[in-house]
Amino acid sequence: MLTRQTDYHALYRNFVWPMPARYNIGVDTCDKHADGTGRLALISVNETGAATELSFDHFRQQSNRFANALVAHGFQRGDRLAILLPQSPETAIAHLAAFKAGLISVPLFTLFGEDALRFRLSDSGARGIVTDLSGVEKLQALRPLLPDLERVYVIGADQGSGDTLSFAATLEHASDRFISVATGPDDPALLVYTSGTTGNPKGALHAHRVLLGHLPGVELPQDFFPQPHDRFWTPADWAWVGGLLDVLLPAWHHGVPVVAHRARKFDPLEAVDLITRHRIRNTFLPPTALKLMRMANVQPPKPGLRSIGSGGETLGAELLDWAHGAFGVTPNEFYGQTECNLVAGNNGTLFPIRPGSLGRAIPGHDVAIVDDDGQPVPAGQPGVIAVRRPDPVMFLGYWNNPQATAAKYAGDYLLTGDLARLDEDGYLWFAGRSDDLITSAGYRIGPGEIEDCLIRHPAVSMAAVAGIPDPVRTEAVKAWIVPRPGVTASPELAQEIQEFVKSRLAAHEYPRHVAFVDELPMTATGKIIRRQLRERG
Repeated sequence: MLTRQTDYHALYRNFVWPMPARYNIGVDTCDKHADGTGRLALISVNETGAATELSFDHFRQQSNRFANALVAHGFQRGDRLAILLPQSPETAIAHLAAFKAGLISVPLFTLFGEDALRFRLSDSGARGIVTDLSGVEKLQALRPLLPDLERVYVIGADQGSGDTLSFAATLEHASDRFISVATGPDDPALLVYTSGTTGNPKGALHAHRVLLGHLPGVELPQDFFPQPHDRFWTPADWAWVGGLLDVLLPAWHHGVPVVAHRARKFDPLEAVDLITRHRIRNTFLPPTALKLMRMANVQPPKPGLRSIGSGGETLGAELLDWAHGAFGVTPNEFYGQTECNLVAGNNGTLFPIRPGSLGRAIPGHDVAIVDDDGQPVPAGQPGVIAVRRPDPVMFLGYWNNPQATAAKYAGDYLLTGDLARLDEDGYLWFAGRSDDLITSAGYRIGPGEIEDCLIRHPAVSMAAVAGIPDPVRTEAVKAWIVPRPGVTASPELAQEIQEFVKSRLAAHEYPRHVAFVDELPMTATGKIIRRQLRERG
């Protein structure tokens, strides 16, 4: 666990990974805290706002029951168990049981359509799935196309039929004693599919050590988490690394209670009410959530947050200043991706936050800016963000895709595909995805800085930037803008916004085209899908 000290460089230099010979996420995050005292693990809040408190003892017993049932039903070590559920106690039970039984859990987002589900279930070869009644409806038409899917465990079903079983009944008839499989840190545990912003998603296979690899990247941005009375919540779904590996499992590693509540749609006022009612002190709030809270002019929760972490898109000075004024806490941004997460970040009590920067390398991770051949480039020179291997947070590879796995590396480095520069003080400055880069009149332009500038305009609520074909410049910068409530879009406003950017950035960076829209295309994790914007032209 990272501890408070004044010297970032000493903290980074002295860090040593504690890597045991045997390690199992299920045992680490649950069983070691289940001491018979009823220690609080989860506050589960349903759609009506009613809350249920559940202990680590409860999760040990229920996950043991489900692990026993899985083994009795023929699941073997390395088999895949899909989990198609929102934030809920059953979601946690299913993951814990899979880890203990030596299976590989496959988290799936509940808002996936049939095509998205079919691809992931088919590609992973999942033998079983845990879902609810709405999930079963989606699966009905897919079952003939999924020959590997042998068992469906249903939350809310009173009784099963054939290979479709009641989850509650399954647990009721199983023993609550189970000896976990003796897994090592490098044994596979989790198969998380990328968001698929370009092409088909790829399954990133992670080992049990991935949780240990995440811990410094949670502890630092959450202001040296944990502290006494900490309590964690995120609106990010547990189907993504942002919910599962940035919040739930790291919190439980430390024995910190988590609040589970996944609204169908993020409501900023409800979010503040949830934080207040359940005395939440630590949050992971994606940039989209913070922007919506700013739009709603939310009042600060009481007694107040201790830490805010944010990641996925850069926040910029405007949003950082607003959040500090609204919550009394400056968000600490962090950086990573599904394949290699939480490798860089900020901590405002350890070193100054430089707005627009992703922060510095998290202790334990060797982060560099490299060229296409994997060679580090000098400070200040743009290149690709890369992480030196081996690294415990790094994936084992893409599922059934060795070619894509090999292409992810250059020499000793995993290539993130994100463009940035590293300054003389070790701060990372994000420029954009390599496929988001705009080439205009000989300039290489990243969208992040332009988007940050755009949202500073008082008429702009949200903004996205991408390049569109231009016969003279190769590409021209185009901005898609969601106006603030009450603002009327007009050619005059578009021109005003163009001049606003031109006067603050550079003449070659201002958006030569402006389109006003009601909403922006986003992935389920709140990232802008610029590919769809480029396709609109």
